[in-house]
Amino acid sequence: MLLEESVKVMQNEEDTVFRARGITKVYDMGEIKVHALKGVDMDLYTGELVVLLGPSGSGKSTLLNILGGLDTATGGEVSYHGKDLTGATDKDLTDYRRFHVGFVFQFYNLIPSLTAVENVSIVTEIASNPMEPEDALRIVGLGDRIHHFPAQLSGGEQQRVAIARAVAKNPAVMLCDEPTGALDFTTGIVVLEVLERINRELGTATVLITHNADIADMSDRVVYLSDGLISKVRINEKKKSPRELHW
Repeated sequence: MLLEESVKVMQNEEDTVFRARGITKVYDMGEIKVHALKGVDMDLYTGELVVLLGPSGSGKSTLLNILGGLDTATGGEVSYHGKDLTGATDKDLTDYRRFHVGFVFQFYNLIPSLTAVENVSIVTEIASNPMEPEDALRIVGLGDRIHHFPAQLSGGEQQRVAIARAVAKNPAVMLCDEPTGALDFTTGIVVLEVLERINRELGTATVLITHNADIADMSDRVVYLSDGLISKVRINEKKKSPRELHW
């Protein structure tokens, strides 16, 4: 069983960050019902870096959005550190996203009229235990660019500001949806190095969506999705560093 295979590398129950059981998601498109997820079981553990791999339409983003509290499942159960997310209120989900989850998307979503440090400060002002915005920008290698506006930064630098904004709240979880999708190879590697460093040094459980099979080699575990189901789980006994990746 796939779930049992993935558990072989884990420690104990208290290390479980997410537990998803039988997750389904159905979108009602008028007369058509789209089954985006068809019964997914998945656990995520403290300090783990997991890649969700699969083609467009396989259910990767839907699963990530449910784990992050951006969407709710049609059926099944999802818990975060033992707390049920399935029946959570809108306020509960808002607080969950605000205090516990850092999001990184393909597009940077920076505010053009604010500097890098001001973009990061937006998050630290509402987080419960944030790091200093300047420290977050130093972690992603932009300590000398904190007063630059987005238009003065390259695409890769803007993505690193977005990562700094996500990590500045000191989240237990980083959820990344195609974070290198809009970047060239060289810049993408730099961004992956930042995400790997955050996972390794801060112990932040990280889920990274990609359709690029080569990126999966930097993860602890690869979860393959196909047509709304987990088709395979692979444990990487020897992870590659981002610099060793090629595509």
